[in-house]
Amino acid sequence: MIVVTGATGKVGRYVVDELVAAGAEVRALTRDPDAARLPEGVRVARTEDLPLEGAEAVFVNPAVLWGKGAGELLSEATRAGVRRVVTLSSSAVLFEGPGNPIGDHHRALEAEIEASGLTWTHVRPGAFASNALQWAGQIREGDVVRGPYAEAHTAPIHEADIAAVAARALIGDDLAGQAPVLSGPQSLTFAEQVTILGEALGRPPLRYEEIPAEAAREGMTGGGVPADIADSLLRMFAESVGRPAEISPETERITGRPGRTFAQWASDHAAAFS
Repeated sequence: MIVVTGATGKVGRYVVDELVAAGAEVRALTRDPDAARLPEGVRVARTEDLPLEGAEAVFVNPAVLWGKGAGELLSEATRAGVRRVVTLSSSAVLFEGPGNPIGDHHRALEAEIEASGLTWTHVRPGAFASNALQWAGQIREGDVVRGPYAEAHTAPIHEADIAAVAARALIGDDLAGQAPVLSGPQSLTFAEQVTILGEALGRPPLRYEEIPAEAAREGMTGGGVPADIADSLLRMFAESVGRPAEISPETERITGRPGRTFAQWASDHAAAFS
């Protein structure tokens, strides 16, 4: 039995799919089991109940632990005899220095899991391709996406590739004690990502119009992003202007196939922009 927390999230759904395809028995934890819509045969339960009995491995999505740590989950995992924990972490843990709340949160979670005595793997993706969903409203309304730092580079990774690596770590011990950093196969600017989205939607040319960082910050915080996270993200974007993102070989090394491109992600999620 493998337990997946955050099972209806952007990565969790793909983790469930990967495990089901591999023939694993899966228990999916979500805040709203009635709305889960997961594959047939998957057992669905409430996150708050932490039903870990009979589980050999647990996929830990930090979004369900934000602000409270993993103590309760790890105690229950130890009591239930869980052997293996796979963490959805972040490559932000590698960025040292103050003003990095995303990295701080994931670094603390990693340390807590390592101290538990359970076998662990930390999966450390960089920018999710699904970050592009923040532009969906603007794309539905017109042909211009407005945002900061048009020439900032990321290497967006398809969430299905994150899940493929996580599932490999959940099923066996090949990645025990490892913390692979994952990226997509291409470094792309925000402007290039918007162009690719337009091509996937059959709506070229979409274009990216740069706005001042201060205006972007106001929009982020007004939309519910905590101020410290908005500041951290804008700082990272500014530092990546004109600097192509490093491409990690880990997805291909672990899965045996090249990572999916951003164009593939855009095609897979075209309905979200229409």
